[in-house]
Amino acid sequence: MPDEQFEIDILRYRPETENEPVMQTYTIPYVRDWSVLDALNHIKDNLDGTLSYRWSCKMAVCGSCGMMVNGEPKLSCNTFLRDYHPGKITVEPLAHFPIERDLIINMDSFMEKLEKIKPYLIPTEEKPLADGEHLQSPDELMKYKQYSMCINCLLCYSACPEFGLEPDFLGPAALSLALRYNLDSRDNGQDQRTRIANTDKGVWPCMFVGSCSEVCPKHVNPASAIQQTKITSTIEWYKNVLMPRGSEAGGND
Repeated sequence: MPDEQFEIDILRYRPETENEPVMQTYTIPYVRDWSVLDALNHIKDNLDGTLSYRWSCKMAVCGSCGMMVNGEPKLSCNTFLRDYHPGKITVEPLAHFPIERDLIINMDSFMEKLEKIKPYLIPTEEKPLADGEHLQSPDELMKYKQYSMCINCLLCYSACPEFGLEPDFLGPAALSLALRYNLDSRDNGQDQRTRIANTDKGVWPCMFVGSCSEVCPKHVNPASAIQQTKITSTIEWYKNVLMPRGSEAGGND
C-alpha cells in the first residue's frame, strides 16, 4: 500500500447510541484509482466494521451507493479520490431523506411516490400469450428510451430544492418514469398517471432549476420530462375546456 495518506470525514448515526449524527474522521492510504466506495470498503474491512452503507454492483448500474460527497449527490462507486486529492472529502447520506443508520437513508417515501405513478405497462386489453409479443418499432422505442434509463439512485431528489422544501412533491425520478410509460406505444395508462402528475404535488411545484438533470448519472434529464408533462397537461386541460368529453358534434338537439 502507498505511504501517502488521505482523510475522509464520514457522518455517523447509530440510533441505539446517538441522538444526533456525528462526524467521524478516518485516515486511509491514498490510492489514486480508488473510488469513494473503495475507500469505504477499506474502512469497513480494516478500520471500523460498524460502518453502514448500501452498495451492490460497483458499476454505476444498481444505483444503491448514492451519497453526498463534499455536499454533492454522487454515486460513490463512480466518484474517485483523485478528483479531491490532496484535499479531503466529507461523505454524508443523501440529503432530504431520513437517516436510518450512518450513510443509509429511509427510502419509504420514494417507494410510495413510485407506486402512485403506476410504473408498469397498462395495456388497452390483455393479450393471450399464444398471440405473441406486443411488438414495437425502433422509432417507438426511442420515444421513451432515455427516460427508461433511470436507476432509482435518488441523486436527483437530493439535488432538488423543491423536494427539500416540500417532501410530498412526487419528484424527478417518479415523474420521469411516469412519462416513460406514457410515451410507450404499448401503454394505455396515461390518463391515470396524468391525474396524479397534474396536481399541486405533481409537476407544477417544479421550478425548473435543472439540478436533477445535472446530477443524473444516466443522463435521463428528469427536468425535461417534467416540463414535457406540464405541456401535455396544459394541452389536455384546454382540450377539455374547449371540447368537453361527451359533447356531440353539431351542438344540442
